[in-house]
Amino acid sequence: MFQASTEAMHRFIFLMLSLLVITGLQVSVESAGIRFERSIDRHYKSELTVPNGGGWGSWGQRDMCPAGTYAAGFSLRVEAPVGREDDTALNGIRLHCIHTPSLYHSPSKIQSDVGSWGQWTDIKWCPSGFLTAFQLRVERSQGDGDDTAANNVMFQCTQGTLQGDGTNWGDWGSWSPTCGGKGICGLKTRIELPQGRGDDTALNDVIMFCCD
Repeated sequence: MFQASTEAMHRFIFLMLSLLVITGLQVSVESAGIRFERSIDRHYKSELTVPNGGGWGSWGQRDMCPAGTYAAGFSLRVEAPVGREDDTALNGIRLHCIHTPSLYHSPSKIQSDVGSWGQWTDIKWCPSGFLTAFQLRVERSQGDGDDTAANNVMFQCTQGTLQGDGTNWGDWGSWSPTCGGKGICGLKTRIELPQGRGDDTALNDVIMFCCD
């Protein structure tokens, strides 16, 4: 009986060591940059806001780039003008996060809440570095007319600027502050849910987060 117990213990130890080797290989692969996991609770250094965001809707959940990565590109969910008195324009912003600037393979994508209409545009990448600041193009309240709120977004990169493929209503506001850390690493959006009365706005405002 003692010999049988010893053999069972040896098998158990062998199994545990095998699991440790497999886990170590998985961690090694992930740390090499092949796959990054989202870090919803990642620590951030500062928040970037703009003064001209719309006031309708509710703030969604914060979403953050995986640890060690930063946003170097973005895409937008945009509803093209529909010509039937209920345009929503900008519906969503998606950030594309990478570890090393200019190496755009296998990016991680993050987004906060998103409106219900439109299609996603192609990704626009920084020519160098990461996203560091932004501004919004917002249409003011139209009263009894067709409100659209946020229409487009523009980003500053470490070098250069990128303008989204949004719509043309409204005016560009001022730039947000520039990241004091390495770059933008997360976002949170303010989205108005469908109103069911022919005057929806979708995305109204956004907050960006900076990380070291």
